[in-house]
Amino acid sequence: MQPIQLFALASRQAEWLSVRQEVVASNIANANTPKYLAKDITPFSAVLDTTTVSHMARTNPAHFATSELGEDIEVRKAELNNEIGVQESGNTVALSEELTKAGDIRRQHDLNTSLVTSFHRMMLMAVKK
Repeated sequence: MQPIQLFALASRQAEWLSVRQEVVASNIANANTPKYLAKDITPFSAVLDTTTVSHMARTNPAHFATSELGEDIEVRKAELNNEIGVQESGNTVALSEELTKAGDIRRQHDLNTSLVTSFHRMMLMAVKK
């Protein structure tokens, strides 16, 4: 029996969300640290491009191409917020932007959890019959 790929993708997204939450929390914690440069991570679409979904048939050239899993999620310097810029202390953290990111992370995590729960429930119903 082939493994269910949705669970692997949901797991990978949960890992990505965890790393992103850690980076956002670090940015918020260092909001008043002089010369602290805000950080962010690569978008999930870039991580998804490096994620292998094994044994999926690619019947159309427009479908996802698969590659090897194992690429770490890159933490990089965040783009400079034009509204806040570099503060007098040299800090580049915009609290409003970081709090928006935290809310977005929560919504994505809730959606991920709901999808996995629904799919799991659907699989259990299929097995019962």
